[in-house]
Amino acid sequence: MSQFLDRITQRAKENKKTIVLPESTDIRTIKAASMILEQGFANIVLVGEEDKINALKGDLNIDGAIIENPLKSEKIDDYVNTLYELRKHKGMTIEKARETMKNPLYWGVMMVKKGEADGMVAGAVNSTANTLRPALQILKTAPNVKLVSAFFIMCVPNCEYGHNGTFLYADSGLVENPNSEELSEIAICSAKTFKTLVEADPKVAMLSYSSYGSAKSELVDKVVEATRLAKEKAPDLLLDGELQVDAAIVPEIAASKAKDSPLKGQANVLVFPDLNVGNIAYKLTQRLAKAEAYGPITQGIAKPINDLSRGCSAEDIVGVVAITAVQAQEQD
Repeated sequence: MSQFLDRITQRAKENKKTIVLPESTDIRTIKAASMILEQGFANIVLVGEEDKINALKGDLNIDGAIIENPLKSEKIDDYVNTLYELRKHKGMTIEKARETMKNPLYWGVMMVKKGEADGMVAGAVNSTANTLRPALQILKTAPNVKLVSAFFIMCVPNCEYGHNGTFLYADSGLVENPNSEELSEIAICSAKTFKTLVEADPKVAMLSYSSYGSAKSELVDKVVEATRLAKEKAPDLLLDGELQVDAAIVPEIAASKAKDSPLKGQANVLVFPDLNVGNIAYKLTQRLAKAEAYGPITQGIAKPINDLSRGCSAEDIVGVVAITAVQAQEQD
């Protein structure tokens, strides 16, 4: 376990939250639930049929987990009516709401909406779209947030850059081609997230293939405008751009390429111009630098709902649940 995740887990234990794991038909989810309960940093809700969960778990100990079966719950009418009221302007009917609430993802999000759980983690067997759709329909965005985005916390071993080798990469998982306004929102939200999770001051770099006008194109202009907007919205935030990544994170390079940058080559929050770049960058860092990559973690939803990679391990789920619990603590 990395120093970052060890600290997150310790923080989660200090104020235990209840996290829903709706994908109870997958053994990785059951293994993760067992590990989380053993470590004692979160309460766990599994959504599904108790007989099937018990058959799947084998020798795994999930004593202490709450099992919620939408097909038998006394809460079904309340959940159906709530969904209907939230979505009737979009054509939702009572009958459709009742059918929808049989979906474990919707059930889990509704538990969060009702305050019966503090967050949800899914995506081991569901696509990002299917995982986040219920959250956006039921919970919507957090106050004063215009955009839901995704990030990775990257912990690079034996690294002198960033915050002791720790970075936040955004957006590396969700927003495909943000415009300047959206990019500025991603930057500001990511700075707050870095402060919350890493417990260090964010230093935000708006990345490009250009530093301070070394190249001219529409691609560069987007980042320049995003930088201007972000500085206008958050004047106290240590943020600069447009910068090439070496000018953003290497002090010696910053001194020559961007000597007037307030970042001074010490950026720890890297904001990428589009999802192509962000996704490629996190995977290169993970594979070539042997970095630990935690994510994609969402930011901007009213309550923490986080998506997993479908190639995740049980250990990955454990890490995301710990992060989700700390996000829930902060939202309190």
